[in-house]
Amino acid sequence: MKSTRRRFASLGIGAALSLGSKWAFGQGVSTHTAKSLPRAAPSGRPFNARFLDVAGEAGLRAPIIYGGPETKKYIVESTGCGCAFIDYDNDGWMDIFVLSGTRLEGPPPGATNRMYRNNRDGTFTDVTEKAGLHSVGWACGVSVGDYNNDGFEDIFCTCFGENVLYRNNGNGTFTNVTREAGLSSDEPRWGAGSSFLDYDRDGHLDLFVSNYVRFSFEHSPVPGQNSSCSWKGIPVECGPRGLPTGRHSLYHNNGDGTFTEVSGKAGITRATPSYGMTVVAADFDEDGWPDIYVACDSTPSLLFMNNHDGTFREEGVLRGAALSDDGMEQAGMGVGVGDYDLDGHLDIFKTHFADDANILYHNDGKGNFEDATGSSRLGVETRYVCWGAGIVDLDNDGYPDLFMVTGHVYPEVERRLPQYPNKTPRAVFRNLGHGHLEELVEEAGPGVQAAHCSRGCAFGDFDNDGDIDILIVNLNEPPSLLRNDLSGKANWIKVRLQGVKSNRSAIGARVLAHYGGKIQAQAVLSQSSFFSANDPRLHFGLGSSTAVDLEVFWPSGLHERLEHISANQLITIEEKTGLIPNRGWLKP
Repeated sequence: MKSTRRRFASLGIGAALSLGSKWAFGQGVSTHTAKSLPRAAPSGRPFNARFLDVAGEAGLRAPIIYGGPETKKYIVESTGCGCAFIDYDNDGWMDIFVLSGTRLEGPPPGATNRMYRNNRDGTFTDVTEKAGLHSVGWACGVSVGDYNNDGFEDIFCTCFGENVLYRNNGNGTFTNVTREAGLSSDEPRWGAGSSFLDYDRDGHLDLFVSNYVRFSFEHSPVPGQNSSCSWKGIPVECGPRGLPTGRHSLYHNNGDGTFTEVSGKAGITRATPSYGMTVVAADFDEDGWPDIYVACDSTPSLLFMNNHDGTFREEGVLRGAALSDDGMEQAGMGVGVGDYDLDGHLDIFKTHFADDANILYHNDGKGNFEDATGSSRLGVETRYVCWGAGIVDLDNDGYPDLFMVTGHVYPEVERRLPQYPNKTPRAVFRNLGHGHLEELVEEAGPGVQAAHCSRGCAFGDFDNDGDIDILIVNLNEPPSLLRNDLSGKANWIKVRLQGVKSNRSAIGARVLAHYGGKIQAQAVLSQSSFFSANDPRLHFGLGSSTAVDLEVFWPSGLHERLEHISANQLITIEEKTGLIPNRGWLKP
């Protein structure tokens, strides 16, 4: 019997899963596969973005430790972690926060999460110890937001074990306030994705946390022990299938620095159990209230729609954002959100495992999604295990491109199956317009072509030169910092939002940019890509347009419009006030 998305919806997920018990209890990762689509002839159009990895010369030299470099015994070693662009000291320049893991035998010297302060000259200084952010363990995801509305961005880190909330003290230091904020747990959990969001629009950032699997070293099987511990006949780490699913959590911000878990009351616990990964919170149906999307590994992804009364209903399958077009689960990892076809609605780009296509969900503006993987030509690439992702305009031509990082989870497989290397290149899908994409690797520069085993990535403008740079987590080697050496004369605008009635970070705001007869939607997100946080300043390439009109839909429900804004500048918009002076922006 062929399973389709509509059949899943009519049966209900639980009944549909029972159609084939092998889906739930067989191989450790989703068995869905897709043949790569034929590639169109090269467009021959020049691509003006060129990426060079400048991490070493910028001072990002410490390796990101995560499990064994040559073999993995447990799944906790392979999922990896995220990173963030964050202006923690409010000087107008993006600093860098990179997570890290450890090893089974214990942490090697130098293993820690790291904060790098931007020196405003293309280099960074490691300020981890000074900032109070030294931490060793199995860190996973990072989300950024000003949860106490004091004007300084705070950090939430998910981990295997205990998640951590770091309060920004406003003086270059952070304090671990997890326990006093009510976010500690009595039992170890595997926190994966997370997002700050203001789900009840009270002006305070709440917090959603996905949990991956229930895991312990004492009770986990080992490679080859059962059917969940083998891939293509080779013994590998076990899971996620065969391991119990995690339980996702929603925490309400009480407005006094503390949170209360409301997962049951809000309807989150009624969702079908899943292996949750990256979390994105945005207003997908454009009703003025934030929804929550959770990319899930080897189970249907989740889309929680906001009921406007403090509760959610999970409708991922019904709205077409949970499964492949043939109704199958996929190994969802990373999520990019943006408007690839310039219709003013937020689309979703989700990354998957090797031998499967990554998926592009087209949003009709009402929160209903259609699989555009084939029509967009994204489906030409199925070789890699894919992770961090974004829908971002890399060449400032006014058409958002797609970017993703890759890297296998089973380093031992390459020795027997060389067609599945552990380290693989990044990929750019440049936007040709009319909803069509074209894959580029070599054409995008050596920073894209280089092979690494990567996980999270974050998009931002670290050198304030008006284009998008990329920070990338590489397992067991230093991170990559891809500087965009953009040529040509394409224009751009960068938008920083500051809430007043809304939360100070303006997380959840949706912005429409009108330029040259086009319209593009973007949103301020706390997390996307894979377990990572982007530069919160929204970046719009404008092509040949020298001015732009902007509409801002604030989290509070306020709708404002600004007209004829000149290109090639950062602007700061304060809710109800309009344009205000920028904070520390200095063009090189």
